[in-house]
Amino acid sequence: MYPGARRAMQSFDPAQVRRYYDRHTARFVALGQGGNLGAIHRAVWGPGARDRAAAFRWVEDRLAEHVHRLGEPGPQPDAKPNVKPDAKPESAPWHVLDLGCGIGASLSYLAERLPIRGTGITLSPVQARLAAQRIDQAGLGDRVRCIEGDYCELPDDLGPVDLAYAIESFLHGPDPRRFFAQCARVVRPGGVLVLCDDFRRSTAEPAAARSIDRFVRGWHVGTLLDRQQVRAIAQQAGFEHESTTDLTPYLELGRPRDHAIAVMVALVGWLPPVARRYDDLIGGSALQRCLTRGWVGYDLACFRRV
Repeated sequence: MYPGARRAMQSFDPAQVRRYYDRHTARFVALGQGGNLGAIHRAVWGPGARDRAAAFRWVEDRLAEHVHRLGEPGPQPDAKPNVKPDAKPESAPWHVLDLGCGIGASLSYLAERLPIRGTGITLSPVQARLAAQRIDQAGLGDRVRCIEGDYCELPDDLGPVDLAYAIESFLHGPDPRRFFAQCARVVRPGGVLVLCDDFRRSTAEPAAARSIDRFVRGWHVGTLLDRQQVRAIAQQAGFEHESTTDLTPYLELGRPRDHAIAVMVALVGWLPPVARRYDDLIGGSALQRCLTRGWVGYDLACFRRV
């Protein structure tokens, strides 16, 4: 652990994270490389990703594999009795929950390929509105919805959930124990929780503290744990760790645009109002350095509800 790592992390409440995404989502979609797909997370050039679209959907394809491994969906609790005594009961689609759903692109992608009903939750009313438009345009309104809310305060009537996932949203939460407790409340026994996000790596380099601090401030990070911390909290909440895959080698690091942003950050640093307007770029540049130096890693972690 780097020196000073045990000091209190800067706290960002839900209102601050909400404003961050309200302010930046339009630019993420308009200028981000995955914006035409609605993807505001990073591309992962994992095995089988032969083009950029596949790289932006690589994590969602892994989620689809988890859904298939859940087995056949169970019968609907309120299904009408079958007319024929030998007929098979109606099957309810799997219920998939996106914790930090952005503009609903991941849920829409999964719903177009699997018999799921999906629920997404986002702090941002801007994102919730864009998600509703995307879902409507895709003709998925009967099976998919995205609501404005806090994944640390999930609606009482949300469960049961077969698969819950958080793609680059777990780190924004201020209370990981509350996050896992809420997930344990809605994910059914045998169900799966998947996190794809940045996690600490052990390091003694003093420079790590400065870069991680810039990343935390720029991206409004409330939770940056290492693997062991995440597994311990998950276990306490009722989840069994199944696997963790390091996706860092599959990220695009050191692109020309990243070098250009790094130069800008070096010149202006945190000078107001630049820091307020471009905090996402400043934080992203710091994260690039952290990932390149091995101070932070990008993991896909899977947990089973016991």
